[in-house]
Amino acid sequence: MSIGKLYGKIFHDVEIEGAGSEGLSIARVEGRVIFVKFGVPGDVVDLKLVAKKKKVLFAEIDKIISPSLNRVDPFCSHFGTCGGCKWQQMDYPTQLFWKNRQVVDAFERLGKIECAEWLPIIGAPKSKMYRNKLEYAFSNKRWLMDKDDASQEMNAAGFHISGRYDKILDIKTCHLQDDFGNIIRLFIKNYGLQNGLSFYDIKEHTGFLRNVIIRNTLLGQWMVIIIVGENDETAIEGLMQALSDAFPQINSLIFGVNTKVNDTIYDVDLVTFLGKDYIEESLEDITYRIRPKSFFQTNSEQALNLYKITREFAGLTGKELVYDLYCGTGSISLFIARNAAIVFGIESVPQAIEDARENARNNGITNVEFTVGDMRYELTDSFIEKTGIPDVVITDPPRVGMHPDVVNQLLKINAARIVYVSCNPATQARDLAMLSSNYKVLKTCPVDMFPHTHHVENVTLLERI
Repeated sequence: MSIGKLYGKIFHDVEIEGAGSEGLSIARVEGRVIFVKFGVPGDVVDLKLVAKKKKVLFAEIDKIISPSLNRVDPFCSHFGTCGGCKWQQMDYPTQLFWKNRQVVDAFERLGKIECAEWLPIIGAPKSKMYRNKLEYAFSNKRWLMDKDDASQEMNAAGFHISGRYDKILDIKTCHLQDDFGNIIRLFIKNYGLQNGLSFYDIKEHTGFLRNVIIRNTLLGQWMVIIIVGENDETAIEGLMQALSDAFPQINSLIFGVNTKVNDTIYDVDLVTFLGKDYIEESLEDITYRIRPKSFFQTNSEQALNLYKITREFAGLTGKELVYDLYCGTGSISLFIARNAAIVFGIESVPQAIEDARENARNNGITNVEFTVGDMRYELTDSFIEKTGIPDVVITDPPRVGMHPDVVNQLLKINAARIVYVSCNPATQARDLAMLSSNYKVLKTCPVDMFPHTHHVENVTLLERI
């Protein structure tokens, strides 16, 4: 089959067989795997070939001949353009099936891992309004849909278009966070329009309104962080006062001036205009203070389930020495501390460790100690000699997984149990394969933190052979 001759070609009556990585579905045409946008396993469709990347073929659905029994109408008017939710066309039980399958495939096909017990995936209690944090961008060049008129209002407040860093989709309603977040975002946009505030030009790096980050908690607390691109004190004062007057529900109102090219706020000075510089979340009997730069799991209800599974897998009796690797702000460390003798957390981000130590003090937890540093260089023989050999290791690395040096050190430590929390089953399976000389996988449990996306968290228990 000559690829060059097939671009734009229509393949008729093709069945969608599965759901793959990056939110794409899978079909086969003439023996070749094709990745398809917005398909549902069981659909029979006409496909139009649109791209090839590194010998991988991509297609779009030209026509649905027979819809899958698991196909549903997307609930969001922005579906298909906004890249945030790629599985809204699939009913939620089917999403959970394919997320679970993603974990099984990673273990069995990629890592060649045998697991003694596969626990059922834990679905989210809410499939909408489950996020506790969203970040929106302002732009003077909104993304134009086919039916849109370029002479219309071009200022936007919404999300970046996937693959187009310079274009922002103007969002009317996002269903991922409580609707109060939409009200705040639209208020800021309308205030900017009514008061002649400039919206950010992403290419030229000019303009006043740049970003807004909206955070909330199960305790009903709200934090709004306004990031502007120009240090106009009068405009800042006017906007912040308007927000303060309009929304007394906001517990923490913060602003920062970012004149850099990138959007990160970790090196931006933030000023608290109203209220405290934090909001609080409560999971069981632990209260976490969340500051504007703090990391916290973006689905609080599922974070609780994730931490419960982690604690259960750790099998703590109150006598164990525990290492919590890649501990972030110490969320897991603090959650399990009452069940352990002592917990040592390691994290590379200094601000995260400051948050962890503060939360430990505020909760009266004295049997946790936190260390700042790159895991590869902190988890050393001298660290182990100083702290003691752990009975249990909990590791929750970023999507890239653990560095081979860290894996090798874990093999050297040879703790009785390892609980591996992962947001990427593929890299988790790779790491488990490297640990297989010393460990067997007893059980694994996926947790769905992000309904309507392909992402899935997975908790795995390893026991020393």
